[in-house]
Amino acid sequence: MYQVSTTDFFYPLVQDPYVQGRIACANVLSDLYAMGVTEVDTMLMILGVSRLMTDIERDVVTTQLIHGFNDLAREAGTNVTGGQTVMNPWPIVGGVAMSVRHESQIIRPENAKAGEVLVLTKPLGTQLAVNALQMKDQPHRWQKVQHFLTKEAADIAFAKASESMERLNITAAKLMHKYGATSATDVTGFGILGHASNLAKSQKMAVDFELHTLPIIKDMLEINAAFNNNWRLPQGYSSETSGGLLVTLPAENAEAYMRELEVLDGQPAWLVGRVVDGSNKARILDDVKFLEV
Repeated sequence: MYQVSTTDFFYPLVQDPYVQGRIACANVLSDLYAMGVTEVDTMLMILGVSRLMTDIERDVVTTQLIHGFNDLAREAGTNVTGGQTVMNPWPIVGGVAMSVRHESQIIRPENAKAGEVLVLTKPLGTQLAVNALQMKDQPHRWQKVQHFLTKEAADIAFAKASESMERLNITAAKLMHKYGATSATDVTGFGILGHASNLAKSQKMAVDFELHTLPIIKDMLEINAAFNNNWRLPQGYSSETSGGLLVTLPAENAEAYMRELEVLDGQPAWLVGRVVDGSNKARILDDVKFLEV
């Protein structure tokens, strides 16, 4: 038996504290899901309470952060049984997730083989979508994007990003077992290429990961370009929050995996790359295809 645990926390990135609590919980759990661990024994919450807020603001925000985190933990089939709370200039939310499982219930991120393919279960561009929403109230930034982005389009992009960030990767993790996944990582702070590179380095065999397709939330590539490639989105380095799983699968199983995942979760997944003989590196191909979603 093995104990699998993960710790993660960050600062709020959306205005609704309840939604932020849900996103934080989903983000904590994703590291376990990336190893195929879908049953979580317990969670702890890490909470920084802002001492710069008024008493009323602090009570409302903190209560909603906790409710959001707890609600999604229950949806994941687990409970928050403790944690740590500190006073801080700004809010912080995150936690610890722990599970004790048999080796057969864990998919170690190390067994990809040449000839397999890479599937991504959520779109890229969440960081830019959050920024797009904030730009609406920042005239000096909005003027850089207003010639191609409406405020309604910014709202739509943010709604898509918020749904993605709140959505648990649990279904994707369960199907990894069914369809013979050989490795996986969640896509978060290092961007898709950063995480693909780390995953490639972990493989037992000498393989490379080639990314040929990047599904990106609509209008986010244009925003990135308007700010002189500040987020390095097309290069694969834009940070994601509670991003999808990047999974290596036998090529013959990928379509069935994606099809069943869409049926169960109501959202698509994408075939984004392939595993080839190499030297444990990852790269985005020069002729990469960008899919607006």
